[in-house]
Amino acid sequence: MEKIIEETVTYLKDKGFENPEIGIILGTGLGQLIEEINIFNEASYNHIPNFPTATVEFHKGKLIYGELEGKTIVVMQGRFHLYEGYTLQDVTFPVRIMEKLGIQTLLVSNAAGAINLDFKKGELMLIEDHINLQGSSPLAFKGVEFLGERFTDMSAPYDAEINKQFKAIAKRKNIRLHEGVYASVVGPQLETRAEYRMLKIMGADAVGMSTVPEIIVANHLKLKAAAVSVLTDECDPDNLEPVDIQDIIANAGKAEPNMITLFKELIRTL
Repeated sequence: MEKIIEETVTYLKDKGFENPEIGIILGTGLGQLIEEINIFNEASYNHIPNFPTATVEFHKGKLIYGELEGKTIVVMQGRFHLYEGYTLQDVTFPVRIMEKLGIQTLLVSNAAGAINLDFKKGELMLIEDHINLQGSSPLAFKGVEFLGERFTDMSAPYDAEINKQFKAIAKRKNIRLHEGVYASVVGPQLETRAEYRMLKIMGADAVGMSTVPEIIVANHLKLKAAAVSVLTDECDPDNLEPVDIQDIIANAGKAEPNMITLFKELIRTL
């Protein structure tokens, strides 16, 4: 894998992706942040050597390099998921590339369903811990020890200082920001009523199909990491309505301005 990483990094450096400080992964329906960035360079995933290609129609598939709030950043506009048929190593490959380009902080966004019924759709949840229900680990491959500590500590996967800053910004800007546990499942089907009940018993506040693999690899690479979920639907097993993916994307879009405010204000202080 080291050789593959080197080839990809060389290609991006030749395209002007030089020493970004912060990496950002944008989740489902959360692409508007791009409009706030002073873009220097961009590369389509299908042009980047060894990169997977986004196959979900609402995931754009571009790596963007530019400036936001005075910081150089690299942004994944569109991410990869297990449910697209990728491996966990594919899903997390871009995190390894961003780290080799120079990032020290990784910020992740996603769309998630609210298991905690005190949380409502259109609100945000700061992830303070997670439950990996994807059936494997992005670190479970031969040679992982050459890229970082195999037995990566996960006692505090989300950076406490960044989370503290997020909460302070939310308070200052009057944004409702919950804090909770995110459960990551494979998907792509949504959950049954019994599965929502199980997730609640396990201690999950929200459920989605991403983020956890990238956070595990960020910790493997000793990056500071933080993640925010946009809550797009309410998962009440006793009153479960059929969910339309277009509704989920619309709800993500409604909550996105608050997400952008949080990210911009945080980046300014990093």
